[in-house]
Parts: sequence; C-alpha cells; structure tokens
Amino acid sequence: MKIMIVEDDPVIREHLAEALKKWQYEVYIAKNFNDIIDEFNQFKPHIILLDINLPAYNGYHWCQEIRKISQIPIIFISSRNDSMDQVMAMQMGADDYIEKPFDMTVTISKIQAMLRRSYDFVVEDRRLKINGAELISEQAKLMFKEGCIDLTLTELQIMQCLFKANGNFVSRNALIEACWESEHFIDDNTLAVNMTRLRKKLVKIGLSDFIETKKNVGYRVVKR
Repeated sequence: MKIMIVEDDPVIREHLAEALKKWQYEVYIAKNFNDIIDEFNQFKPHIILLDINLPAYNGYHWCQEIRKISQIPIIFISSRNDSMDQVMAMQMGADDYIEKPFDMTVTISKIQAMLRRSYDFVVEDRRLKINGAELISEQAKLMFKEGCIDLTLTELQIMQCLFKANGNFVSRNALIEACWESEHFIDDNTLAVNMTRLRKKLVKIGLSDFIETKKNVGYRVVKR
C-alpha cells in the first residue's frame, strides 16, 4: 500500500514515514507545496495524511482539489484541536482527523483500519438496488437513471448500511459503529456533516428525498 504524507514539519513527517516503512508501506513525502496534485498524480497513493497549516495553500484547499479527481481516504493530522476545524475537514471531504501531538501506535492503527475498510470491505454486496438507485461498491459509485455520483469511503459505508436495511431505519450509533468500527473514531456532529454532504450529492442526480431522518430513531432510504 502507498501512503502520501503532506506535512511541512520535517521532524513529524520523517517520524511518520519511518514508522510507516517499518510496516512495509511505500511512503512518499510531498516536496512541492505549490502543486500537491502533480505529486499526487505521479505517486498514486492509496491514502493521504494531510496537515492543515501548509505553505502557499492550506490542507483544506488540497483536500478539495483531491476530491475533484479521487475518492481515496484522506486523514487530516493537525495541531488544531477546535471542533470547527474537524467539522471543516469533514466538509472538505476528509475521512478522519488526528490531533497533534499524536500517539504513533494509535495513529498507525487508525491508518491501518482506514486502509482495511477502504480496500477490503468492498468485496461484499457488489451491487445493491432500491427504487432504481444502484450502489456499486467496488467503484464507490451510486447511479440513478442517467446520473452518477462518486462516494467517499465514509459516504459509501453509510449508503451500504442504509441499502442493506432495505427501507428500515438505521440508528445513528449503528451507522457510527459500521463506518468507523467503534465510537472512538467519530461523533454525532461528524456523522451529521457526512450525511449533509451525501444528501447534497444525491440531489444532483434527482434523489433529493432519498434519505429520511426520524428524530431519536435514525436514518433510512425511503422505498416507494
């Protein structure tokens, strides 16, 4: 697996790279902070570790640019610990957020879990259909009529849970556990951000009322 590190602190990035290489990952450290996309396209990583405070453009900018061309997992690693920074990261398309200073063992475990969820789970339920909408897991896409949207890992896992429920409600806790393996990785606010982002994508292909929310119950895909 190939991991790209976008971090301007030489001590942190070298420490991360050294630890990841011990686990036999192929690691690339970004060099040109003016053109991260060019290096991204050349290296073709399976996951990106992205700092927020960077020279020229910040991590939010590069997260948005990457999301225009790829749905690979993005983990922010930042010294910013304000909840709004974490919400902003998720809104930009991130899949997880790790605060500095971080425990290397925990960080490696989170990276491994993200890679496992991203590249192992898609073998299940390759195609799920409800109301003419088709979820194609191996391509991380949702199709409806002539429209098609690309899904991030988190969005794909949310849709898999809702499709499998087949019109029944799925609780917020169940979605959290399914998407992030344990509640330690995420909270209600971040789930809400991901759900809002997903709904905006669904509107683009004519599925504006596809997901229903019921207070104190959860979410479901509306069957007609």
